[in-house]
Amino acid sequence: MATITMKSDAQIKSDVLNELKWDSRINETEVGVTVRDGVVTLVGTVDVYAKKIAAREAAHRVLGVLDVVDEMQVKITGIGARTDTEIARAVREALEWDAFVPDKDIRSTVSMGIVTLEGGVATWAQRADAERAVRGLTGVRGVINQVTVTAKPLDPIKIKHEIEEALQRQAEREARRIALSVKDGVVTLTGRIRSWAEKNAIDRVVGFAPGVRRVDDRLTVDPYE
Repeated sequence: MATITMKSDAQIKSDVLNELKWDSRINETEVGVTVRDGVVTLVGTVDVYAKKIAAREAAHRVLGVLDVVDEMQVKITGIGARTDTEIARAVREALEWDAFVPDKDIRSTVSMGIVTLEGGVATWAQRADAERAVRGLTGVRGVINQVTVTAKPLDPIKIKHEIEEALQRQAEREARRIALSVKDGVVTLTGRIRSWAEKNAIDRVVGFAPGVRRVDDRLTVDPYE
């Protein structure tokens, strides 16, 4: 097996800056980056909440990044400014237009541009889809997802077996590094993986499983494992 050379903080910073520049959703001049012991801190001010999420995702994509501290602020002025009433209407339309979101089961509250989602859905994936549907809306400064999964938990042994099979189909290399347990519909993941991309892929696989009410992700990212 090839040895992976550990990156210095300076190398990681340079790669994160280049990844921010590469991502067309982000104006890299709005984002400041510092790195210490592989932990990236993002600072700056953006005018759209979705840019904050995009910058965070970009940093996580860089090999060598262990964690990301997001200290970016969302400040919306001028043409991007919306009243809470306008945002609430846009949130409702976004939920209604998304085919994967059971919009009638979700209610929202908007205060100073912060959207709080509540209600109950059948799967963990639907909960995530609801948040994704609204976080890119103009005027949104943040999303608090309090939606719960109301599906009745299935046989934990059956759920565990189905998730393990899905991981082997979609993420075979990573599956060998992961341990999972299921109790009352809560899936707990432990183990060490090499990237945040793998971590996100695993979370998506687990979230699609019927009967999963919550995912307790305790996976550790170690690119030099």
